[in-house]
Amino acid sequence: MTTPAATTPFSDRLPAPVRDETAQVARLLGELQGRVDWSAVIATGTPWVDAVRRQPAPFWAMESLLREYPISSAEGLALMRLAEALLRVPDTETALALTADQLGRADFSSHGQDGQPHPMLSGLASQAIHLSKKLLPEDGEDMHGGGLLQRLGAKTVVAATVRAIQLLGRQFVLGQSIAEALTRADANRREHALIRHSFDMLGEGARTDADALHYGRAYADAIRAIAAKGRPARPEDGDGISIKLSALDARYEPAQFATVTERLMPRLLDLVNAAAAANINLTIDAEESERLELSLAVLDLLAAHVAATYPQWQGLGLAVQAYQTRAPEVIDEVTAIARRHGLRFMVRLVKGAYWDGEIKRAQELGLAGYPVWTDKRHTDLSYLACAQRLLAAPEIYPQFATHNAGTIAAILEMAKAAHPQGTPFELQRLHGMGEGIYREVMRRPDAPPLRIYAPVGEHRDLLAYLVRRLLENGANSSFVHQLADEAVTPQMLLASPLRAPSRSVLPMPLQLFGAARANSKGVDLAAERERLPLLAALGVPLPAAPTEASVEGAAAAMDALHAAQRGWNATPLAERCAVLLRAGEALERRTGEFAGLLAQEGGKTLGDAVAEIREAVDFCRYYAEQAAARLAPQALPGPTGEKNALRLHGRGVFVCISPWNFPLAIFAGQVVAALVAGNTVAAKPAEQTPRTAQRFVELLHGAGLPRAALTLVCGPGETVGAALVAHRRCAGVCFTGSTPVAKAINRTLAQSDGPIVPLIAETGGLNAMLVDSSALPEQVVDAVVQSAFRSAGQRCSALRLLCLHDSVADKVLEMVAGAMAELVCGDPADAAQSWAVDVGPVIDAEAHAGLSRHIARLEREARLIARTPLPARLTGTHIAPVAFELKSIGELREELFGPVLHVVRWRGAVDALVDEVNALGYGLTLGVHTRIDDRAVRIAERARVGNVYVNRNMIGAVVGVQPFGGEGMSGTGPKAGGPHYLYRFCGEQTVTVNTAAAGGNAALLAGGGQ
Repeated sequence: MTTPAATTPFSDRLPAPVRDETAQVARLLGELQGRVDWSAVIATGTPWVDAVRRQPAPFWAMESLLREYPISSAEGLALMRLAEALLRVPDTETALALTADQLGRADFSSHGQDGQPHPMLSGLASQAIHLSKKLLPEDGEDMHGGGLLQRLGAKTVVAATVRAIQLLGRQFVLGQSIAEALTRADANRREHALIRHSFDMLGEGARTDADALHYGRAYADAIRAIAAKGRPARPEDGDGISIKLSALDARYEPAQFATVTERLMPRLLDLVNAAAAANINLTIDAEESERLELSLAVLDLLAAHVAATYPQWQGLGLAVQAYQTRAPEVIDEVTAIARRHGLRFMVRLVKGAYWDGEIKRAQELGLAGYPVWTDKRHTDLSYLACAQRLLAAPEIYPQFATHNAGTIAAILEMAKAAHPQGTPFELQRLHGMGEGIYREVMRRPDAPPLRIYAPVGEHRDLLAYLVRRLLENGANSSFVHQLADEAVTPQMLLASPLRAPSRSVLPMPLQLFGAARANSKGVDLAAERERLPLLAALGVPLPAAPTEASVEGAAAAMDALHAAQRGWNATPLAERCAVLLRAGEALERRTGEFAGLLAQEGGKTLGDAVAEIREAVDFCRYYAEQAAARLAPQALPGPTGEKNALRLHGRGVFVCISPWNFPLAIFAGQVVAALVAGNTVAAKPAEQTPRTAQRFVELLHGAGLPRAALTLVCGPGETVGAALVAHRRCAGVCFTGSTPVAKAINRTLAQSDGPIVPLIAETGGLNAMLVDSSALPEQVVDAVVQSAFRSAGQRCSALRLLCLHDSVADKVLEMVAGAMAELVCGDPADAAQSWAVDVGPVIDAEAHAGLSRHIARLEREARLIARTPLPARLTGTHIAPVAFELKSIGELREELFGPVLHVVRWRGAVDALVDEVNALGYGLTLGVHTRIDDRAVRIAERARVGNVYVNRNMIGAVVGVQPFGGEGMSGTGPKAGGPHYLYRFCGEQTVTVNTAAAGGNAALLAGGGQ
């Protein structure tokens, strides 16, 4: 992809994703009042539960595994993580280390005791695992140094474990090919004539267009194979297919609607045409909440096509997740689309598969609430409310997918009440799960058809699917988990969800940090109602740039600030904190205004602009909280007759010099920290972004900060900045920028004849990411692309050096290259395209020229891996994201501030690799991708860096959560946004008073000591 098309994106069809949960639950309860007789539900479901417990599932079934090794236990978690990673590890050394690491974390010797449904099998399995642990080496231990028995034994353990995981996978994947799956499906039908299947080709989200084309071919082949088995009279009578739109397009995102319509839709229409011609069901699987509106827009486009070309086909379907708070409205909208186009849809109603991810996203984005229900009972209630809508809609063929006996019984009761003569619908379960319950359900004479959701694919492709199923159904609150626990009575297991709403045990995203500090409020850009005000702000012209100061003007400002410092320092601490809190509130209210300013002056994308505003708000609130807790006078212990106290005060005038890459967040963080500690501040912003700094200074003054306490001093660093640092009134310097400039400031301060002046410096880094062969490639690719190329690589924390284990390097690099091709370069300040832009411009012509020279050298000396396409009109302002492979870490000679990634391969001992990274001399951020927990810990302990990120990206440190700053050539510390930061801005004074000086120790004598 090159540049975003200037298209009008789709509009919101649904209510806001975040609404008051209590009110919504009350509304749904009202809708279901009198519609469900729960005593009949319990009477129907109890015999099913009793029968399943009398006839337990096989040992390898999901229910049995979760009973023996619940994921809440160390043993269950270890086995789950081993299953997730081991099959993809190509090298023996890593496979040994991974197996030893995970099996070594738990005690399997106690399993297989009496009371288990399969005591002999579970006992044998647990003892085998326990014995295997003794044959495995520690990570880093030389396997070749052991005896023959240990070497052979360890490899045998790994081979046996791999085979066990493959056997486990067979329980949850119907076949490794569609042909194998169809054969097993025929066997299922011979057991019960009402069984159908919906085949899922295990298409997880594509990262590259090659991935998407691969998944598209798999779907097309499956449709042809299903069609070859014969044409059903109706789609609901035969097998069908489930497709995932994010598997068909690597950019299936609301911001890339133009790409969705231009690239995804033709692929999707080919599949729809094939399914319609064969008269089989094609269901679009559910995605995360931010793609819900997009999926409805796509469904509407598909419906228009079907109505024009295959109006008699009734097999088009959509999966709806009941755990979405908007699920009832989704049902209403899907019904309206079907009615508008004169079609009938098949709708699969599920509980939902990404709950934990939805919760984390809401917390990270600082949303006002959650787009999903926070209590399982509310999800169950929503499911019933959605079922009621589906059963009432003639335009819908309902497909109820659940393993919950209570929900199944309720559906049967509701269907009978709504349509006494019977109405067409079906039930669904996942292959390998819920077999016991459905064995009983299908014995009913009025049993509806049962469709099995059947994953198809090779073992290495099932890992993410398998782990997600384990997590969902192994949770303590899940029906599958509780069904295996006989301490949970049938009455408890089948408890009615038709009850008053429960208070959430989860903190709301804005209360994530407790009562002491509010989380900054974010913007959900996927919601049109929240996005449009930001786009409108892009049309507001930039204000005039502030006047640059002369050297003489800078000196005068320092003298004036010195004169004002005593008065500001005497201002009560509570009032200084209140100024910061008011500033944070004001900034949060003006998010749109500052987002427009950041996009136009700093080239920020909308997402980056919002994140930076939130960081600045967090700095204001965090430093106010920290100051109140840490800067107040402290009474100290001592002998009787004496009073001791430690008091903190401002040092004087602090010079704060901030960079252009975070012109609001870093500027604000430096300034408010210095101010709340009692200093006055000379704030010098980067020459490229003075308007943002000026606007924030005005905001601080509006929040009650005396004008004399803060002066904005603009101008070149070489003259104005140097004059501020060298001024005799400078009592401290807080600097963020390049290492050479930090060293120059340090020399200036050291050569001063006055007091010893502290320097707080946060500089850049040659930040590395270490990836071993146990890491999930898709996760690595996401982290690499975000860390190296977000903000056009203009972050001090950005990834510069990717170290890939040689056994997986080729595959990962191929995926990285494909993901880079998907990035969109554009102008974030252009409202017509802003939302779709991934990579904006570099800051100025000087930066562009420097990066271009470095890239030209790499083109001569290194191997080009990939370069993102860049439209010709952007070549003067943008640098296309680019990646080069080096022969060794030593070839990386200098820090580069832009979207340029260097890659090296490694093998052997990981300790030696960490030592090479340490030898570069920088120490800011480090990324680690491994499933070997002990290895991650050891790398973090050995690395000389300030921030280590494991199995995620390595940018976007959150104030108070990930205090940020490095060591070595990456800075002096203390960490910004951390509990030690404010102390560096303070002078300390101990006051000791002899309280017994006037005649004796009155307090002691009054206490009756003698």
